[in-house]
Amino acid sequence: MKYKFISDNHTHSQHSFDGKDSVAMLAERALHLGLYSLTVTDHCDCQEYYKENVRKSIEDSVRDVMRAKGMYADRLRVYTGIELGQPTQDMKAAKEALSLGDYDFVLGSLHNLRGEQDFYFLEYDQESSLRLIERYFDELLELARCDCFDSLAHLTYPFRYINAHPEINADVMQFAPQLDAVLETIIKNGKALEVNTSGLRQAIGKTLPDENVVRRFRELGGKYVTIGSDAHRWSDIGAGIEDGLNMLLKCGFTHFTVYSKREPVMLPVI
Repeated sequence: MKYKFISDNHTHSQHSFDGKDSVAMLAERALHLGLYSLTVTDHCDCQEYYKENVRKSIEDSVRDVMRAKGMYADRLRVYTGIELGQPTQDMKAAKEALSLGDYDFVLGSLHNLRGEQDFYFLEYDQESSLRLIERYFDELLELARCDCFDSLAHLTYPFRYINAHPEINADVMQFAPQLDAVLETIIKNGKALEVNTSGLRQAIGKTLPDENVVRRFRELGGKYVTIGSDAHRWSDIGAGIEDGLNMLLKCGFTHFTVYSKREPVMLPVI
């Protein structure tokens, strides 16, 4: 199936602490693949904003994306984004980070709970995993109520790591009431849900969130869906986007969303 408007709305350059390549390299890859648009969403983990040299990294990212906008203007739509991690853990930092650029798009994400390391670094067993997920949904609901982002990123983020342990039984639908509360909140607030395709490249083997959650989002009245590879290197730009678009069609979505100047732009899936 041929998709006309393939867009990658979640990517990281060397200006993210875990990114590898320049903005120009990301844009060249997107151009080579024939993408319709590319949004660079470098990290800002708000709880670390005043501890590390985060501000300079954000400013450098915005500068390089603005340069790429001009350089590729007639060949590729390049959008300025930011991934605002844990904004409710330091709202002052979140507000300051958002003042550093004229953003097209802001992802809201939750990589770690208050007082905890990133879920990537935690040890898991059956009992502790379920407690962590309960806490995750509590804090995610707090984020969902915040008006500082456009799309809620990788909603099932902890499952990326928990489900790498086959002995642990953790299904997001076990937490249906908490899940619905988050989805209903972002719908009420006019926010988007992200389909993050990075899980297709990892042990979990499915998008974050997966088809069941995306279908539930639509059943509850969700309208805006963004899609992104979460690429941290040039070679992953666009990875899994077509699979994600196919999944959106299966869930009943005829359009997905990109953001320009913080406003949703609806594009047909096919």
